[in-house]
Amino acid sequence: MNNPFLSIRDLKVHFSTEDGVVKAVDGLSFDLAKGRTLGIVGESGSGKSVTNLAVLGLHDREHTALDGEILLDGKELLTATERELERLRGNKMSMIFQDALASLSPYHTIGAQIGETYRKHTGASRREARARAVDMLRRVGIPMPDVRVDDYPHQFSGGMRQRAMIAMALVCDPELLIADEPTTALDVTVQAQIMDLLKELQQEFGTAIVFITHDLGVIADIADDVLVMYGGRCVEQGSKKEVLRDPQHPYTLGLLGSMPSLHGPVDVPLSPIPGSPPSLLNPPSGCRFHPRCAFMEKVDGGRCTSLQPVLEVVDGRGTACHLAPGQRRELFADFATARAL
Repeated sequence: MNNPFLSIRDLKVHFSTEDGVVKAVDGLSFDLAKGRTLGIVGESGSGKSVTNLAVLGLHDREHTALDGEILLDGKELLTATERELERLRGNKMSMIFQDALASLSPYHTIGAQIGETYRKHTGASRREARARAVDMLRRVGIPMPDVRVDDYPHQFSGGMRQRAMIAMALVCDPELLIADEPTTALDVTVQAQIMDLLKELQQEFGTAIVFITHDLGVIADIADDVLVMYGGRCVEQGSKKEVLRDPQHPYTLGLLGSMPSLHGPVDVPLSPIPGSPPSLLNPPSGCRFHPRCAFMEKVDGGRCTSLQPVLEVVDGRGTACHLAPGQRRELFADFATARAL
């Protein structure tokens, strides 16, 4: 990718605890260009949110070991000072959190909270900030924004609060937007509205978006590219079409097999992945997915249990698996590409 706006190289985020070191992210790399959306998918505890909190510089550095490289428009973030990060947060990069009600202050109006961000980064007056807040609420589809701007978070529905969060995140026209499962608590209709809104705003602002989710249906709707995380590492990456229609890692195959299809018979049983995600305090040796993998015995020499697979990336398509490409084609042949959304 030429001149990526966000570039992460060999990122490691390790937490010190009383029981030992938690390797929450353990060697992650990816690029993201302006105007594109990267969907990061994986089960809870795979390292999705931890990665993006590192981008924003929101980890407690006293108890967190950060290593690697995070470049935002050429600026290294891991070595940036807190003052430098404060200038970037909300301005050049911003985040939409999963729980809008918990993220908004119950003691201040929606307009005051949106306006505060705008004033901090632009030096605008209170009147200018209020006008900007009204404009942003209008742009995210909140009716009567000149009235609702003076309402408190509890006076908004869940979908409207999430729209207000999006307005706050975009008030300073950030070039990078991180959305951390922003539709998880919403019903399907509101989810679709929020997804359409993000796509419209991206077209308007040219924003680079990192969209974190465990829902492959959401990924199919909004992402251009997909990165699949498991146990703090990337196991597969590529374009949305490549990853969802032609999965190359057993974990990705398992995720797709555990979700209902919109095509074909409705009585096709789901195939959940057996077992549980690994402990990142004491992860399995070799491939971290091997205790749950249905194809481990197909690899010669016990490499799955002893040797960590390397993520091999060719033309943006990457897989970290000991199965040879020919083996994957043969073993995954029963996967019906038509069910891939």
